[in-house]
Amino acid sequence: MQSTIDFEQLIASIGDAVVISDASGAITLWNPAAEFMFGFTREEAIGQSLDLIIPERLRQRHWDGYHKTMETGQTRYGHDVLRVPAVHKDGRAMSIAFTVAMLHDAQKKVSGIAAIMRDETLRFNEERSLRKRLAELEAKSAG
Repeated sequence: MQSTIDFEQLIASIGDAVVISDASGAITLWNPAAEFMFGFTREEAIGQSLDLIIPERLRQRHWDGYHKTMETGQTRYGHDVLRVPAVHKDGRAMSIAFTVAMLHDAQKKVSGIAAIMRDETLRFNEERSLRKRLAELEAKSAG
């Protein structure tokens, strides 16, 4: 016999940030991992635009894609991991990776997007440092 899953408990206890936004891009769910990752409390985030965590220089591109996804009901990021910059409450730059799930209302119309996110800032910085070191070594051996 399959037990009933307590989805509220799952979302609250999962280690990845779970952020749900409605069709307009307002945050409707912000789990404890999102609080930890971005520094904003649930109370600070709920009802706010996703601009809360999107670097200003990327907002136009984000919203163009977001609105297109809302219109078409399709995204390529359901299975493919998207890696993008983000912003912490304290203003520091972050590198995040996430997938999204489209949410639908009773009429099967897209009503929002759930994003499952992970902070990859450390990994991103380590890879950038390794690429720089490799380029230095290659330049030295070529010269």
